[in-house]
Amino acid sequence: MTDTAAPTAAAPAIVAGMPAPDFTMPTDGGGSVTLSALRGTWVILYFYPKDDTSGCTKEACGFRDQLPDFTGADAVVIGVSKDSVASHDKFKAKYELPFTLASDKDAGVAEAYGVWVEKSMYGRKYMGLDRATFLIDPEGVVKQVWRKVKVTGHVEAVLKALKTATP
Repeated sequence: MTDTAAPTAAAPAIVAGMPAPDFTMPTDGGGSVTLSALRGTWVILYFYPKDDTSGCTKEACGFRDQLPDFTGADAVVIGVSKDSVASHDKFKAKYELPFTLASDKDAGVAEAYGVWVEKSMYGRKYMGLDRATFLIDPEGVVKQVWRKVKVTGHVEAVLKALKTATP
């Protein structure tokens, strides 16, 4: 699946044990990332609503601060939101984020992972990204899923799960 695929309302929820849906998305710095090209490496794929907002910044900085522990376990971290590549570039520079931020502009990848959902705020319904993280093993299989993530303690929980899963 690429980021240009049209979202559909019938995407199944991704659960542990399922193959992770493949994707190619544009990234900060004018690059791109393809999940299948990362085979052989653990992938922490985290979806977040918006660059440079309080919860998203706290989560990104948590992954930044723990990145040596993730890379030491042969894992890469990829943050995904609908924000543009230009927005990601500013967010990365402002907070010195040393990992990839991917732009899922049309929410096709978020839809494939079941995190493009209807939300409600002040009685108004709208579609948005649900904060979620997927731990993907070197063979491309989802090992653990965190949905409706609460930021406090989340990075530590992901790191613990990674360390438990790796020999």
